Amino acid sequence: FAQPQYRILIAEDRNTNRLLFVKLLTSVGFTVQEAENGKQAIEIWQNWQPHLILMDMRMPVMNGYEATTNIRSQLKGKSTKIIALTASAFEKDKRAILSVGCDDFVRKPFQESELLKKIGKYLEVKYIYAAQKINNENINQNINQNSPEKTLNYSEITANIAKMPLEWTEKLNHSASMGSDDEIFQLLKQIPQENTILTTALTDLVENFRFDIIIDLTKHLESSK
Repeated sequence: FAQPQYRILIAEDRNTNRLLFVKLLTSVGFTVQEAENGKQAIEIWQNWQPHLILMDMRMPVMNGYEATTNIRSQLKGKSTKIIALTASAFEKDKRAILSVGCDDFVRKPFQESELLKKIGKYLEVKYIYAAQKINNENINQNINQNSPEKTLNYSEITANIAKMPLEWTEKLNHSASMGSDDEIFQLLKQIPQENTILTTALTDLVENFRFDIIIDLTKHLESSK
C-alpha cells in the first residue's frame, strides 16, 4: 500500500553530518530539507511544515533547545515530531531535552537502524527493505559498496589497521565514538599510499554511517597492542 510522502527537516550545523543524514533519509524515500542553525530551522518549519525534525541541540545563532521551545509555543508546532540529536550521555541533559518538548533523542554517533526505528515509530511508517545483520562473514557487503575494486572483509580490515601506530588506532576509535567524521577523514590522510584499500574501506564506512563498525574494528586492537 502507498504511504504518505513524509517531510523531514534536518537541523544540524555541520555540513558533513547533514550530508550523511540526507543520504540516509532520501535513500528510504523521505523528502528532506536542511537547516544549519535553530533560527533557520524555525523559518523552514513555518514555511514547509515538516512532519518530523531531527534537531541538533548544539548549534550556533540559536541552539536546539531554543528552537524546540519556540516551535512548541506555536499552535501548529504541537503536532510536529522532534527528535533531538545529542552527544551527551548525562541524565540531566536527557531530562532537559525532553522538558523543552522533544519527543525523543538519538545519541551521537548514531546507528542507522536506531535512527530509522525511531523515525518509523513517530511517523508510523514501515520500511520496505531486508535488514542486514553485520557480522564477520558479510561485513564486506556493507563496505566499499560503490567500489568496483577489491573489497576487504572484516579480518582484512583489522589486519590493515593493526599495521598503523597504536596512537593512530586510539584516535580513530575515539573519533568514531564521538561520531566525528571530520577527525576520521584527517586520520585517513595519515594512512600510507600503499594501503589505499584501507582508506577506501574506512571512508565507505563513514559515508554509510557505520561508526559502530569502526569502533568494533579498533577496540580490541587498542587492548592487544
